[in-house]
Amino acid sequence: MSRWRTARTLAGALVRGAFARSRGAAPAGLPEVPAPAGIDGYARHVTARGAVAAEPAAVTALARDLDRTHEWLTLHAAWRGERPERIEPGAEFVQQIRLMDIPAQARWVVERADDDGFALRGTGPMGITLGLWCTVRPAADGSVVRLDAALDGSPVRGPVGSTAVRSVEQALTDSLAALAGLVGDAPVRRLSVPSEPIHHERTGKLLDPHTPVVVGVGQVVNRTPDLSAPREPVDLAVEALRAAAADSGAEVDLLAQADLVYAVPSASWSYPDQAGAVAGLVGASRATTVQTSAQGGDGGQLAVNDAAQEIVDGRADIAVISGAEAGATMAALTGEPRWTRQPASAAPHRKIGLDRPANNEAETAVGLGAPIFVYPLLESALRGREGTAPGEHRARIAALWARMSQVAAENPYAWDRTARTAEEIATPGERNRWVSDPYTKLMCANLQVDLAAAVIVTSAAAARAAGIPQDRWVFVHAGASATEEWFVSERASLAESPAIAAAGAAALGHAGVKPADLGPVDLYSCFPSAVQLAANALGLPWDDPARPLTVTGGLTSAGGPGNNYGTHAVASIVPRLRAAPDEVGLTTSLGWYATKHAVGVYSATPPDRAFAHLRPAFPRPATRPALTEWDGAGVVEAATLVHRRDGEPEAMLLSVLTDDGARVLLRREEPELHGVDLVRRRVRLADGRIEVLDDSRHELPPPPPAPVRTERRGTGISVITLDRPAVRNAVNRRLALALEQAVNDAEADPAVRVLVLTGAGGTFCAGMDLAEANRGAVPVTDRRGPLGLTAEPPAKPTIAAVEGAALAGGFELALCADLIVAAEDAVFGLPEAKRGLLAAAGGLWRTAARLPRSVALELALVAEPLPATRLAELGLVNRVVPPGTALDAALELADRIAANAPLSVRVGKELIDAAPGWTAEEGFARQSELAGPVLLSDDAREGVAAFAERRTPVWTGR
Repeated sequence: MSRWRTARTLAGALVRGAFARSRGAAPAGLPEVPAPAGIDGYARHVTARGAVAAEPAAVTALARDLDRTHEWLTLHAAWRGERPERIEPGAEFVQQIRLMDIPAQARWVVERADDDGFALRGTGPMGITLGLWCTVRPAADGSVVRLDAALDGSPVRGPVGSTAVRSVEQALTDSLAALAGLVGDAPVRRLSVPSEPIHHERTGKLLDPHTPVVVGVGQVVNRTPDLSAPREPVDLAVEALRAAAADSGAEVDLLAQADLVYAVPSASWSYPDQAGAVAGLVGASRATTVQTSAQGGDGGQLAVNDAAQEIVDGRADIAVISGAEAGATMAALTGEPRWTRQPASAAPHRKIGLDRPANNEAETAVGLGAPIFVYPLLESALRGREGTAPGEHRARIAALWARMSQVAAENPYAWDRTARTAEEIATPGERNRWVSDPYTKLMCANLQVDLAAAVIVTSAAAARAAGIPQDRWVFVHAGASATEEWFVSERASLAESPAIAAAGAAALGHAGVKPADLGPVDLYSCFPSAVQLAANALGLPWDDPARPLTVTGGLTSAGGPGNNYGTHAVASIVPRLRAAPDEVGLTTSLGWYATKHAVGVYSATPPDRAFAHLRPAFPRPATRPALTEWDGAGVVEAATLVHRRDGEPEAMLLSVLTDDGARVLLRREEPELHGVDLVRRRVRLADGRIEVLDDSRHELPPPPPAPVRTERRGTGISVITLDRPAVRNAVNRRLALALEQAVNDAEADPAVRVLVLTGAGGTFCAGMDLAEANRGAVPVTDRRGPLGLTAEPPAKPTIAAVEGAALAGGFELALCADLIVAAEDAVFGLPEAKRGLLAAAGGLWRTAARLPRSVALELALVAEPLPATRLAELGLVNRVVPPGTALDAALELADRIAANAPLSVRVGKELIDAAPGWTAEEGFARQSELAGPVLLSDDAREGVAAFAERRTPVWTGR
């Protein structure tokens, strides 16, 4: 992690001796050093003491040198205004320090500065007074150094005190370790990274020190594997990382200095902890290891986004990212190689990304379990939307792939650098067999490659400290990630990608760039349909010869290295942007069947806004029920003819949309269907055979109405509406899944501050749909459980706006909210006992926790509803309003919450939710731990300043 965290691990190696609190015993074997004068005048003080293998004069000279303060004093964050070069008697200066890793401004006056050290007195935020002393004495092997810090003031005497003091005590220990490492004989030295603005020479801009920059990229292509000594993926990854480190021009070993080591998992050889294996090989022994999901081509870009956010947030300074495949080697070997085998228990410190089964029952039933079947279906749906003939469309996508092969021909790291014509790509033959119509082999990703790629991302401050020339810097302007409706068969359309559109709009909007203004672009290109989906969603032309959509050559020519293509895309776009520093580039990555997406925006010109990894919540189209049985008529949305490896047709896969908007997937083996263009034709299944009803082109039936609607209101408010008014918003499985997705989206999007849950048609919710439950369709979801919410309510503040009835499961949903606004005629109840059921989705225990026992028993045993007015008297309902105004009143309440400091709101809710489980003894301590970072945050200072200046505060959430 970053320097003030990793330094903690160095104390034992760097400093001989022990450290003790001021009230503890003196470390054995060290000379006594008296406490500095004046320290007893503070409410709280802490001490660190240890031996340093250097003469006192050398230690004191370094400690008083303000140009080197950032190298050892881990309390230091930045300087403010003018300062002297050294600590001299009577000098004054302003410093930003870290209390509990939160920046806080300190105004210092030097009371003493001599050959024995220094004494500083100062004032901090919220009326805190501070003292900092360094005392140096001779010792047998050099010096003994005593560091003291003291705090006083109302916040220190109150809840924040113990937490603040603990953080300062740890900082003194870390600082003494770093000081010993600088002047002593310590074997390990860490890169010293100052937290001060960085001057960007070309533009003249002052950069925040935590601005993330790509400083090094590396790629490896091993076209002729040595089968006598086959190289495994982690070895290739390390070679790529070393190439990236050399590319940076750094004066230090960036790999060994890494705070974060990311790995994109290999598909050709499994490592439970690939990141750990790589970290060990490059000497990054102190790094936190991170791995992306086991399956997903979004991994490379997702890792860059995550690393950049860790750097922006100050949790890291150096992150290294790598991935590698040895698919060509594995295909050529006759036996299993003797490569690294990790124990099954091995695991990285952290995993990022989503992973779940790729297919549902309907898809599995027809064998739709491989990309070479799914993406041709998507291609067919795209052609159907455009209304082009099969031959014309095949020629267009072949031309797209031909242009990509020409880019690969100029890419020294491409697996196949052959420039091909569109005719070569479109024409099947012995070396270019049919796969699934309209795709030949030369339109499919080539997985049998030995490739590796690596990217090094650092803070601007670390890049400068490491001596990396600024002409190597490429800034990560924005990143975004989003997920499509997971199962392909349940998507509203196979020809659109709302998730790419949302992620792209978020990233480009944050960067202040329009699609037309983009320079180099790389769209994930496993198959032509993936490129078209992304280009259409982003507003880029996909068949413009003057507008290449790849910088690598694509996954057919450049190679499809399992999950890691996105890392190659970033590694390829960085040199392009260095050469054209005014341009802005974009890369996209995807996983599974255009299911999960990651986007990155880059430029060698500094950004105007701080980087953010965005996870935008967006209005999702209604899903389609996926049928496993069908008897009736419908419109063919997509079709592909699957071929065997010998090129002969095997079966036709069809996606048919029924008149009521459901989707049925079919696998047909009738030879008479071969060569027939069924897309957008109306068909029916009769006597087990497909019958074409007419040859005219038909519009696709829309999906059934969405059971949940989402919309953004005001600033940071997400309104989630249960929308099955015909059945009083009863929860079936489809609604539960949609509700879970809507809440997941709102929770992931940092722009959403408050959720409002309501119902359509004058009713909140009548509970579980018993009719569907009776047929076996129980509304329980994988993550949030019963009703799509009750096992894991939102962590963000949530308001239920209740009109009409909130009964059974509807009441249980309302109980998941933090606040309830109800109409005067609204009623709440748990009538389960009348049906032989039980309110087991949290209704009984939540009412027992929030209502008097007698009232909770009345709801459970009598099973009759109670009016909102009664529950308001008992404190369960926060507001009672005229009928028809519950949503407006809830939005007004949400606006007031969203106007408050986000950190205060988040921690306040966390504290209140956790408090009932605390004992009296631990309550005060836990409160202090949670409250400390809030009271010392940027927002706390902004709130006080805004009040004094009579203006509206501007919150940052920090």
